[in-house]
Amino acid sequence: MRSQSPQALVAILVAVGVVVVGLGAATERSQQTAEDSPLDDNETATLWSKDSDRCTVDPNGSVGSKSEQHAMEELANCTDITFKRPPATAATWSAHDFGNLEPGDGETSVHPPDANLTESVAIADAHASLFAVHPSTRIHRDPGTSPLYIAPHGTVRGLVDYRVRVPEDGPTETGSGGWSVVDHEVSEVRLYFGDDRLAVTDGSQLPVIEYRTNGSRRTTLKVEADIRVTLSGQMTEGLGNGSEMTTDHLTVSDSVPVRVYDPVVEQYRVGYPNGDAGVAIYQSQPWHGYQLTADGEARVRGIWRYYTARDESWDELVHARVDGSERTDSDARPVYVHAYPSEIGPRAEPVRDGPTILDVWGTESQSPASRLHENVSVDVVTSSYTRSYGLGLRYTDVDPDQLRVHGVVRGVNATIRTPDGNAERPLHESNLSIDVLEQNESTATLRIELSDATTGVPIHLAETQSDDPQAVPIGGEAREGYITVNGQRIETNVEGVAVVTVNEPGSYTARYHPGSWLSHDPAYVGDSASLSWHPLWTISGWTALIAEVVWWSIPFITALYGGIRLGRFLQYDEYL
Repeated sequence: MRSQSPQALVAILVAVGVVVVGLGAATERSQQTAEDSPLDDNETATLWSKDSDRCTVDPNGSVGSKSEQHAMEELANCTDITFKRPPATAATWSAHDFGNLEPGDGETSVHPPDANLTESVAIADAHASLFAVHPSTRIHRDPGTSPLYIAPHGTVRGLVDYRVRVPEDGPTETGSGGWSVVDHEVSEVRLYFGDDRLAVTDGSQLPVIEYRTNGSRRTTLKVEADIRVTLSGQMTEGLGNGSEMTTDHLTVSDSVPVRVYDPVVEQYRVGYPNGDAGVAIYQSQPWHGYQLTADGEARVRGIWRYYTARDESWDELVHARVDGSERTDSDARPVYVHAYPSEIGPRAEPVRDGPTILDVWGTESQSPASRLHENVSVDVVTSSYTRSYGLGLRYTDVDPDQLRVHGVVRGVNATIRTPDGNAERPLHESNLSIDVLEQNESTATLRIELSDATTGVPIHLAETQSDDPQAVPIGGEAREGYITVNGQRIETNVEGVAVVTVNEPGSYTARYHPGSWLSHDPAYVGDSASLSWHPLWTISGWTALIAEVVWWSIPFITALYGGIRLGRFLQYDEYL
């Protein structure tokens, strides 16, 4: 189901008397949402794709039991809402819900259950945990790979917490004494991408770090924090008293593998003789869609669709104290955007008179359906699919300056560049001719010639082709293409000539199917030529036909002649 038509879906549910029961966690989340939340109830309802969808038919068969304002809530509790572009709701919710996160007070350490806990002499249950990174999208590519793509400019939120462990009072080598806490704090928080330190902030148990980086890369995003505890020890030594100050330091960190999403697109263009424009776009990272005109009317939608779901590792929080720990439901749950390959892409829009998809280059991948969460119900592909990294298009009106490539991470569009400073590729008209070279009463030898319509240069068609047409790189050197003569496939020689023998009379049409303009220099548009052949069109054919007619006519002529003679004989007898 898709967000672009929820009204139709809601109408279906209301028509059959569907109402929501057992709202459970969804109701709890609505209660947790503060009055100043930037999301309304309908937007909030779309966030929870990992929740079980539970709805039933109203036993009273009531219609319209819910107001139109809560229509999306009803729908979201019966199915998962998906999006045709990366939504902003996940980042908006996470930023707002982060305000509900409360760290401990020195005596209590609050942490998610899977936090990496560290301790030292005076510090216990210490951790740094990543809460959310936005804008970002986790792409479910195949059963074994679900990378997290993050924007080159974004925000990281985290939780740093610990509890102070005060040494017990007791005897020392020179007397006795006790310890007390003078101060404790998170002194500094740092953000790393791999080995590069991108940001440093003052100490905070709830750090919000803005980052900026350049270029696409695979790396590790790490939050690192320094914790400092200062203790004062009061010592009794014999008849005198003394004091001692000591500071305990501990560094904690948390990391996650990410891919910085900063796509760069290479574009190639061509002008068709009839005025159409061709464009090819090539990128190494996943893409969301192409916009070919300024008004966005002509566009291509990719294979990726989106849903939002919470990070389950923050469903509960552990409150650790000196006398034990307890778990509580978390009031702060980050939400992420997830992308999955949909069954309906890629496709050009408008459907009828929009762009024509000429070629798709990509890699065959297996469906990730088996690895999605058990409660996620979306139209993911169920078989292998092509994860495309390039597309060739033809359209009547393509303005290169208006070309836009939208990314799979919200707010990130691709940088478009021209390879070698020249994106225009040559496209020539071709000239195809077909003539009868030799013929007799049973066969004809046809001569097909293919040449450049402008220069007259013969076009030689190679017999070799790529094993995987989808993997042909843009700008390749292979010359592909072929000619068909009534379905029979042939190639021309170095002189641009092909010869074919036919033995059935009739009309013959030769068609040139050129290779893609993306991988040929120069490239050509197709052409066709036709002729009709019949054995009667030869002298020997006419002679054979006359002889055949005479041969088959002898019995009829003989019978006719005999009939005439017999008639005359009978007529003569009548007058005797």
